[in-house]
Amino acid sequence: MTLSDTSARPGRSVVDLAPVIPVVVLDDPAIAVALARALVAGGLPAIEVTLRTPTALAAIERIAAEVPDAVVGAGTVLSPAQADAAVRAGAAFLVSPGTTPRLLDAMADSGVPYLPGAATASEVMALAERGIAEVKFFPAQAAGGVPYVKSLSGPLPDVRFCPTGGIDAATAPSYLALPNVACVGGSWLTPADAIAAGAWDRVEALAREASGLRAG
Repeated sequence: MTLSDTSARPGRSVVDLAPVIPVVVLDDPAIAVALARALVAGGLPAIEVTLRTPTALAAIERIAAEVPDAVVGAGTVLSPAQADAAVRAGAAFLVSPGTTPRLLDAMADSGVPYLPGAATASEVMALAERGIAEVKFFPAQAAGGVPYVKSLSGPLPDVRFCPTGGIDAATAPSYLALPNVACVGGSWLTPADAIAAGAWDRVEALAREASGLRAG
């Protein structure tokens, strides 16, 4: 199943919904709905909630139930058990930082679209052999950044990437200018101080700026 199979936006891939997918770490599911509404209002409907906190699944469940315009997914999926739990919580797509055969099988069987991670040409080739043409490139900056992603377009012209890891508002446009980059993932849209203060207008403003970061 590719990302274009998402039922939330029929016929349109999650990576095509906006130039940026916010990568969100939530410690308190009580603020998940307000945060998601601010991101959606700013033009970023696809939201990746990472499974790095004990409350992540509860946050996904709240967003899925209460923010119908959001396409909420689970990030940092590391195991088949996590993939299953995320789908049961309402995740509309799955994202992993890397890939293993067991995890790939579980995501493929999950019933929702998935974006597996890769950091080398060999890893991307292994995913392409399985018919996967949309890949998370992680950790983007540490693994070679814009030059590396650009170099992959020659031997792997049919693969599109969502680079994530160390990307911010200043570096995102350079990635988005590449023909093989569909979108980028980033956490700069949800600064910790803004979340702590409940400054949803600030989050919405950051999202609005990011939604305008289209390739030229």
